[in-house]
Amino acid sequence: MLKNKLKRYKLILASGSPRRQQFFKDLNLDFEIRLKEIEEVFPPELKAEEITNYLAELKAKAFEGELKANEILITSDTIVWHNNKALGKPKDAQDAFDILKSLSNATHEVITSVCFKTITQKTLLHEITKVTFNNLSDESIRYYIEHYKPFDKAGAYGIQEWIGFVGVLKIEGSYANVMGMPTDKVFEYLNNLD
Repeated sequence: MLKNKLKRYKLILASGSPRRQQFFKDLNLDFEIRLKEIEEVFPPELKAEEITNYLAELKAKAFEGELKANEILITSDTIVWHNNKALGKPKDAQDAFDILKSLSNATHEVITSVCFKTITQKTLLHEITKVTFNNLSDESIRYYIEHYKPFDKAGAYGIQEWIGFVGVLKIEGSYANVMGMPTDKVFEYLNNLD
């Protein structure tokens, strides 16, 4: 359905995330992956979605001057926002443990921004999902880190993994967003292109 509508466009997903790539496959879209190394540093005064908006735009800027007339570049960034600070990917097992311990028995926000860029325009959107964890025992946190090694995930967890099955009490908002892409909003944006 959407594939036909987008026939005259070429979608470029600038993401190495296997989850984001799978979402695009699951949406039945033809796309190309183009990656650039970006240092994901943001000004310290930014908060919540200002951070993800800034980083999604920063990733898109790296392709400045390279896009062709029919190409739509899609970049995105996800953070876990908790206690007024951004939790990125853990540095090591101890960092992952500390992050998950801080999320235990509390509610945090998962924020993803997506930037759509063509040679003539840029559109930015974001999604916020609230996730509440049960009280996680030290033993279950250690088990998860040891068996699932969540070092490539913001907030040190993947909701689609074991910790999501046993640890998540409730979620308010988009489930797909917690996995790294608000697919409903991406679909809607692409579906509304002329």
